[in-house]
Amino acid sequence: MSEFYPLEQIDRIADFVRSKFNYHPQVGIILGSGLGALAASVEFATILQYNEIPEWPVSTVIGHQGYLVIGKFEGKEVIVMQGRVHYYEGYSIAQVVLPVRVLQRLGIEILIVTNAAGAVNPNFTPGDLMLITDHINLIGMAGLNP
Repeated sequence: MSEFYPLEQIDRIADFVRSKFNYHPQVGIILGSGLGALAASVEFATILQYNEIPEWPVSTVIGHQGYLVIGKFEGKEVIVMQGRVHYYEGYSIAQVVLPVRVLQRLGIEILIVTNAAGAVNPNFTPGDLMLITDHINLIGMAGLNP
């Protein structure tokens, strides 16, 4: 596996996905742990399993279902990723970011990324909604990020 995917390769993957639906979504949503059920709210959905999409990485994390759901959510055309892969699963950074690069080539201009996160603020309780503006990198990838 090379350290990056050339644009031509990303476009081939995007063309494959695009051939499966008739929408022109500009909003992408990546559902993290605990939010996968939200994808059931997408109407008129086309659903692709990640393992059906050429070169698309498949998560090994429990609860990350591995579906790309394309349709309408609250009247807006969307692409929803029901789960994602992580660097700690053994994927390269190029593989981890590949789905986001494909989404961009599909016309996604707004990307909403969700996740399960911990907090050190004692005023936060499980289930609280947080807007994350920074993170602490404890996995030592400095200098290797794309």
